[in-house]
Amino acid sequence: MAILATGNTFATGDSPTATTLNNAVNNATFASGAVDNSTTQLSGGAIIVKDGGITVAKLSTGKPTWDSSGNLTATAIQNTPIGSTTRSTGAFTSLAANSTTTIYEVIEKATVSASAPPATTNFNVLDGAVVYYTNNSANNWTLNVRGDGSNTLNATMATGDSVTIAVLVTNGSTAYYASAHTIDGSSVTVKWAGGSAPSAGNASSIDAYVYTIIKTASATFTVLGSVTRFA
Repeated sequence: MAILATGNTFATGDSPTATTLNNAVNNATFASGAVDNSTTQLSGGAIIVKDGGITVAKLSTGKPTWDSSGNLTATAIQNTPIGSTTRSTGAFTSLAANSTTTIYEVIEKATVSASAPPATTNFNVLDGAVVYYTNNSANNWTLNVRGDGSNTLNATMATGDSVTIAVLVTNGSTAYYASAHTIDGSSVTVKWAGGSAPSAGNASSIDAYVYTIIKTASATFTVLGSVTRFA
């Protein structure tokens, strides 16, 4: 079976010239015998990879591995960091590590809101761990912690998971504070550092509320809280 279709066909008795010889080579295309129509196919005389033609075994015989849906599994990324010698511009939607992880530094995103905490302040854990309200608070508020507007914290966290969040609130000459706490809209009792819950805010200051939330069972959480004045 032919592999190539020449770019110039000669008949018996033809005298080849430089032009016809060059055309035979330069205008040659691949013939059907060059592909298996399983992993490769012809397209305008060129060989291309057929859709779905490359199997997992052809990609790797060791690690990493791919499943039938195209999901990649790797046990380690060694020697060359992601992004090679330049910073990676990509982002993981989620990343899980089930063993000790060593890092040099973490730059964490904070949500800076040019407003005051509303009467019900929703903290979206999936959007980040720090929220900073830069306008003076105008009322006491209920802090409601959730996954985000579409996901509950209960669905976001597995039993045994913990998350730590910080809410930074600016107070003017009249101070206000977080007077109640809920998770997914249900009331929770915060265990406060020092044993006493705050009963007022601190005037002309930034009050930093820090909470560690531990999921101990379905829709059951232990919440440890502290508040520190910065002025």
